Amino acid sequence: MNMMDLIIIIMGSLILIIGVLIGVAFLTLLERKVLGYMQIRKGPNKVGIMGIPQPFCDAIKLFTKEYFFPYMSNFWSFYFSPIFSLFLSLLGWMVMPYLINFYSFDFSILFFLCCTSMGVYMVMVSGWSSNSNYSMLGALRAVAQTISYEVSMALILLSSIFLMKSYKFMDFYFYQQMVWFLLLLFPLCLCWFSSSLAETNRSPFDFAEGESELVSGFNIEYSSGGFALIFLAEYSSILFMSMLFVIMFLGADIESLMFYIKLMFLSFMFIWVRGTLPRFRYDKLMYLAWKSYLPISLNFLMFLLGVLFL
Repeated sequence: MNMMDLIIIIMGSLILIIGVLIGVAFLTLLERKVLGYMQIRKGPNKVGIMGIPQPFCDAIKLFTKEYFFPYMSNFWSFYFSPIFSLFLSLLGWMVMPYLINFYSFDFSILFFLCCTSMGVYMVMVSGWSSNSNYSMLGALRAVAQTISYEVSMALILLSSIFLMKSYKFMDFYFYQQMVWFLLLLFPLCLCWFSSSLAETNRSPFDFAEGESELVSGFNIEYSSGGFALIFLAEYSSILFMSMLFVIMFLGADIESLMFYIKLMFLSFMFIWVRGTLPRFRYDKLMYLAWKSYLPISLNFLMFLLGVLFL
């Protein structure tokens, strides 16, 4: 790799990150607008035309506020955990299957699993370091929930790996040129979508932020910049999981406009679920992970193994 290739890769990464952050900004606007219309109100509509500059005003407000931290908190871990959280959620975007000479991972599926697993530590450290009982409870709930759903997510990915006999996300593009995996793996597709909701701590699985009993969950002591970084990490994860769903089940032609329309529709579904469904009970969430999704994904894995090797 010569210097020019390296410069192109770094510039491409920066453009990708800026694109993701702008996408996250407008995803928050879309969420507030959609939830507003679902609840028969307007949503943000005062700033500019139809409230379009609202996300940038929110960002300026959050990052210019005074950053204060609890006196009893563990300062360094409290300060750096939101930064690492956003870093990890942006690092996951490097596995996008580009058809150009950009990043090329032979084991991109394993890289994705590593990034999502590391995200659990950031939630745990954020909750623990602020030295508050509410944030600690929220962090414990979020960690238990995320770990529970990662098991079934890994097994669903394993089914795809056995189908393609490859660990590369790029191969989803080649294998789905004739038929989408949505038609072959429809039950796993539904399990993956609801596992994505649980993985990103979204309704109806938002127990880390159970307002009725935990006020705001693991991020209760964060304000201004720290809160904004956690917020950005969560919403970039939503966009990333939507992108991953489209790659895995709806064809992965990243150069076509339809890819981005499908991605936007999946992001809209995250918001739609939030506006429609009430929060689950915590024990029912755990039963769903261990007694429903785990057996379904394991049985499907055994079924695919039997089909492939017979």
